[in-house]
Amino acid sequence: MSAAQAQDLLAGKGMEQAKAAELNGYPGPMHTLELAQQLELSAAQRLATEELLAKHKAEARALGAQLVQAERELDFAFSARQIDAAQLAAYTQRIGQLQAALRASHLQTHLQQTGFLTPQQVSRYAQLRGYGQSDPHSKHQP
Repeated sequence: MSAAQAQDLLAGKGMEQAKAAELNGYPGPMHTLELAQQLELSAAQRLATEELLAKHKAEARALGAQLVQAERELDFAFSARQIDAAQLAAYTQRIGQLQAALRASHLQTHLQQTGFLTPQQVSRYAQLRGYGQSDPHSKHQP
């Protein structure tokens, strides 16, 4: 794991973990807050979004720290030449579980955020983010 990747994980950054949600009409809280004025968020929507973002960042940072630690342990096991097939399986299973939990956290946050917005705000968000309106799949390739 690169130092930049570790730093991003420890900071709770998105790292495109929720791209499937973002590109398919499920806004995220960070960009929703950045666009709050254009989306005409109510005070209640803004508060709910701020709370969601704070909760998510804490969870993402905690999972990120666990993932960084698990990657360091795997690296150490290889560098110390103290690894066998069973240990490798255990390390990579743990890392995979943490990666899945982190991605699920990011995606779940987009689901929750979408529930705070009106359909008009979701549509406006997509426009403001440059995703287009005519074909929701035209903005990306699978």
